[in-house]
Formats: sequence, structure tokens, C-alpha cells
Amino acid sequence: MGIHTYFRSLNDLERIIRTPGKFKFEEHCVSAHSWKVVQYAKTLADIEEQQGISIDWKKLYEITSSHDYGEIFIGDIKTPVKHYSLELRSMLQQVEEGMVSHFINENIPEEFQDIFRRQLREGKDNSVEGLILEVADKMDQVYEAFAELQRGNTEKEFIVMYRYALIKIKNIDLHCVRYFLNHILPDIIEEGNRSPFDIRKITEEALQQ
Repeated sequence: MGIHTYFRSLNDLERIIRTPGKFKFEEHCVSAHSWKVVQYAKTLADIEEQQGISIDWKKLYEITSSHDYGEIFIGDIKTPVKHYSLELRSMLQQVEEGMVSHFINENIPEEFQDIFRRQLREGKDNSVEGLILEVADKMDQVYEAFAELQRGNTEKEFIVMYRYALIKIKNIDLHCVRYFLNHILPDIIEEGNRSPFDIRKITEEALQQ
């Protein structure tokens, strides 16, 4: 069926709900998450450029817009489970990458296969673009969890998600991370003052780890 099959498969990302099995005031699908990650990433990249860092924008847009395509095959696995151990995370990544590779081999015309392999690969690496993707991905976890906590969702997983995402972000050495911590996170904390949870305390405890 060719590239048509790929285009049709994108609808599936609208039906995969993030943080499955937990009560949420707001449902978020994978396609909406991917769109937000692109928005975060381009602003983070702008901050890096202002500090003299060279950005490969083509690579950035490719890896941020497609970073969760593989979830079409395995769904969204809860963060605490996915990161329970490095071995489990590696196994899940191998399964996801293998299924994406199989999909490309079976459905994408040969002249486009190398392009799709590049675009749909795991984009999180030690390049500045890969690190920006990591930060942007975790920022969306922060905002999704924050929205639930602010509305009084008592599911403990959202506290875990918020804390875990902040810990991951703060340990990435980028100018945009320092900007996030110094200029954006304080606004989140300030807005969180109206939350039933002590967002400031949860945030401070995460940043101390």
C-alpha cells in the first residue's frame, strides 16, 4: 500500500491515550503529546541558539514530531513501569524499534525506506537535538501531571510523574534547562499555590535529588 499506509496509521496515534488505566480530568493522546513536544522543543532550541549553540533544525523537527510513532505498535506504557530497570527499558525499545523497522520494510517503497528509518528512529541521544527532545518530552509530563494535581487528582502516579520528569530535566546540561528551572518552573510553582497539593514542596524535593 506504500506511504498511504503510513499516513493512515497516524490516525492510530489519536486513539492511544497517555497514562492508561488511571483517572484523569484531561485525557491526552499520543498525537497531541507529539505536537506539544515539537512546540516545546522549538522554543528550547531558540534559547540554545541565543547562547551561540548551533541547531540542526531539520533533525530537531524530524525526531520531535516522530519520537513516539512506535507507540502505534506497543501503546503507551506507564512511566514507572517503562523505567523500572535499564534492562526492561532496553527490551521495550528493542521491541518498538523492531516493529517500526518491520513496518517500514513491509509498507514503505524502497526508495524512501532510508528516509523513514532516519525519521522514525529513537531520537534521544547525546546530540543537542537529542537532549532537547528529552527535555521537551519530560516537560510535557510535567505539564500533564501538574494539570491533574492542580485539579485535585489523588492518583499518586501523577506526583511520581511530575517528580520523575523534573529530576530528568534538571540533570541535562543545556542552557534551556537552566532557563526552564530559573524562569518557567517558578511560574508553575506560583500557579500551583492554588492546588490542593503542595506543588512547591514536591518541586523542591525533586530538585534536591
